[in-house]
Amino acid sequence: MLDNAELNAPEIEYEGKKQTITNGLYSMIMSGKDREKRAEAFRLFYSAYGKILGTLAATYYGSIKKDIFYKNVRGYESCLQKSLLGEDVDESVYRNLIKAVNDATPIMHRYMHIRKRVLGYDEMHMYDIYPSLVEDAELRLSYEDAFELVLKGLAPLGEEYNALLRRGRDERWIDVCETEGKRSGAYSIGIYGCHPYVLLNYQPTTHNVFTIAHEMGHALHSYFSNSRQPYAKSNYTLFVAEVASTVNEVLLLKYLLKTTEDKALKKYLLNYFMDMIRTTLFRQTQFAEFEEKAHAMAEAGEPLNKDNLSSLYDGLNKKYYGDAVTYDPEIATEWARIPHFYRAFYVYKYATGITAAICIANKILSEGAPAIEKYFTFLSGGGSTDPVSLLKGAGADLTKEETFLAAMKEFEDALNSFEAMID
Repeated sequence: MLDNAELNAPEIEYEGKKQTITNGLYSMIMSGKDREKRAEAFRLFYSAYGKILGTLAATYYGSIKKDIFYKNVRGYESCLQKSLLGEDVDESVYRNLIKAVNDATPIMHRYMHIRKRVLGYDEMHMYDIYPSLVEDAELRLSYEDAFELVLKGLAPLGEEYNALLRRGRDERWIDVCETEGKRSGAYSIGIYGCHPYVLLNYQPTTHNVFTIAHEMGHALHSYFSNSRQPYAKSNYTLFVAEVASTVNEVLLLKYLLKTTEDKALKKYLLNYFMDMIRTTLFRQTQFAEFEEKAHAMAEAGEPLNKDNLSSLYDGLNKKYYGDAVTYDPEIATEWARIPHFYRAFYVYKYATGITAAICIANKILSEGAPAIEKYFTFLSGGGSTDPVSLLKGAGADLTKEETFLAAMKEFEDALNSFEAMID
């Protein structure tokens, strides 16, 4: 992409030396405690995008025109319909998501007001919404202790699942430590006829504990699908790819919230959960709404440029985050740095994934064995039927609005608990 090859990324003084503001460094600074540094990085980073904004708008418009061409020659009513039917997803799923999140924006606005109050700012900007509201409450565990904690958190899934987790650890399916030349981040890959592999770069942080649970969710989803389905039907679609990993995260988080007696850690975990929902459910739905509206504008014959794309994004940002935030003009151009938009109607799957995961995790905890049996059927389903039916069989019917409303209630309940602890 243009911003990977041609963006003249600025430099910033950080940790005692001049560094180029990469996407990774930008994210690190945004989640840090130094507000002045966050503001500086924000202005510098978006100023670089501003210099090529017209070109990026033309590039994105070209991508949308490509989508329109294929929509027309293949006889679909819209680009959205073409994308959804490609994975056998009914449009009601998309509509339920957009409606439920739009209806729940007052809860997000309330969270932003609480965040502003906790931070103690007269004005809260978009570069202030990422740092944790609770300091010095990290789980600082060795990898061995972190894995044991994950086993306890995932105990509700039963002995077969936990035995596979232990097998993955003991048989070294997992590359744990950061080493020179190793790929960054975390990753899982399933291989038909073989056990899955997991790449970690473990550090003693709370996020890394959840990463173990997350990546092992991917790994065992692949394990069950590959071992229970013929090769031709073993691959599950992207629509369900994040469900098993997020089920594990939700189960672990609920275990920790139930068992911890440390008030600071409990507040930290509630904040962690709220931000998980904010970034994965609300933010990705905002992205989904942006790309649908951008496609609709182009389909109606309106040329797209940096001005109307930025105006569209700015309006959505204000709708989602509300009046607690002071909106700098730079944030209206954030659309230009989202690579997922060049793969049309992809981002909504993150939002439906966490919605389904919350629903399934709650059923596992409340119903026990019957829900676990249904969930294992889903894990073993691979690509044997359409993804919406697979999730429906596991208890998460995304064609029903109440499934999305349940996820919104989880967010509101976490917010209520957090607010009660800070008052």
